[in-house]
Amino acid sequence: MIDGSRIRRGDVILGLASDGLHTNGYSLARQILFDQEKLSLDTRLPGVKLPLGRELLRVHRNYQPLLAKLPRDVVKGAAHVTGGGLIDNLPRILPPDCDAVVDTKSWTVPALFQHMQAMASVPRDEMYQVFNMGIGMALVVSEKHAAAVARKTKGRRIGRIEKGSGVTRLI
Repeated sequence: MIDGSRIRRGDVILGLASDGLHTNGYSLARQILFDQEKLSLDTRLPGVKLPLGRELLRVHRNYQPLLAKLPRDVVKGAAHVTGGGLIDNLPRILPPDCDAVVDTKSWTVPALFQHMQAMASVPRDEMYQVFNMGIGMALVVSEKHAAAVARKTKGRRIGRIEKGSGVTRLI
């Protein structure tokens, strides 16, 4: 069972891309996009592939097929980045003496999230607590397995595990 009990300082956090909001943050998204900005479902935002209505209804990505390709016992922890974003979901798998240190500059945040943050001047930490910000699943693996797991899952290194108190720290 992947329960986080084997996570240790020095482990690597890999992020797997999301395909959109993934069912999270719709109340804030609706407030920003429709109530505040008065956009329509047909609005096309720069850098966003689909019209707004279709973008918001993109199918949630299923990570199970990727995880099934990995050798048993390689993944020490897995956090599905749902409501609470990276800030609240990673601590659920951390030992009490470890922090997840996430480098928010290690991936490009999708344009939809960037637009919403700019439109409403939402603070960075709130964005990372409400939305997945482009990372739908976070995996914790040993340094030894990080490159191979990243290749097999098309994941990217987004952080590391450090001594701490069981929280996510954004850098």
